Amino acid sequence: MSSRHHIDDFMRGRIIGKIEEGRKITDVAREFDIAHSVVSRLWKSFKTTGMCSRRHGGGRVRSTTPAEDRYIVLSAKWNRRTKAHQVAN
Repeated sequence: MSSRHHIDDFMRGRIIGKIEEGRKITDVAREFDIAHSVVSRLWKSFKTTGMCSRRHGGGRVRSTTPAEDRYIVLSAKWNRRTKAHQVAN
């Protein structure tokens, strides 16, 4: 199983700078020891958006607040015999 490491913004800027200097994507990928597809995708997104920062977000919107989460945990600890579906309700 491979582990994924995100490239920080400084490294992204360096990669974009090397490509703007006229270096080939393959050479830049080899220099930074990154897959060619990653560098190619980064360059493509930089050309279309003009930014090289990573998109954040994504995922489901929370339905409970952190305060509600704390209350759910406390209520489950107060009455340990409650079933999971009762706590969920």
